[in-house]
Amino acid sequence: MKQVSAAFIKAKKAFSPALKEKTNPAFRSKYADLGACLEAVNDALLDNGIAVYQETSEDATGVTVETVFLHESGEAMRCGKLHVPASKQDPQGYGSALTYARRYSLMTACGIAPEDDDGNAGSRNPTPDVAAILRGISASATLDVLRANYDAAISMLDEAHHKVIIKAKNERKNALQPEKATA
Repeated sequence: MKQVSAAFIKAKKAFSPALKEKTNPAFRSKYADLGACLEAVNDALLDNGIAVYQETSEDATGVTVETVFLHESGEAMRCGKLHVPASKQDPQGYGSALTYARRYSLMTACGIAPEDDDGNAGSRNPTPDVAAILRGISASATLDVLRANYDAAISMLDEAHHKVIIKAKNERKNALQPEKATA
């Protein structure tokens, strides 16, 4: 690990922030997509003899990704697995989860963050699209996905919206567990 570690430290000095150039319509906010994250680190890694790749593991409820740095010496540095549940159990749901997992695994492994485009983004809370959040809860394919969507919704919405989120969660839970709803 001596060579890959030394090369990674040199590369890290040349990493740039991931530029927020894409817009998330559900939250009306800008974000750095996977391409921007790769662009922020790839040249610095390659200039120091490191290739980055991401392994995926089979998963019944979502995707699991691990970022790996492979040095030209043959040494590799593995960065730990990240699991992201799929919001829907279809190709689009799995594709979205895969892109999200790859992006966050890479940013975490490289220690980079999206750029703060105006200096105030950290102090400003974007207004979440409650309708989109409710659609996500109502479309949850499993109880695990429902729990993750519900937990995320409760954490990002103010108390004024909690009642409608709890109601939507309970309705979807009853739909996923009809035998328990009548008991």
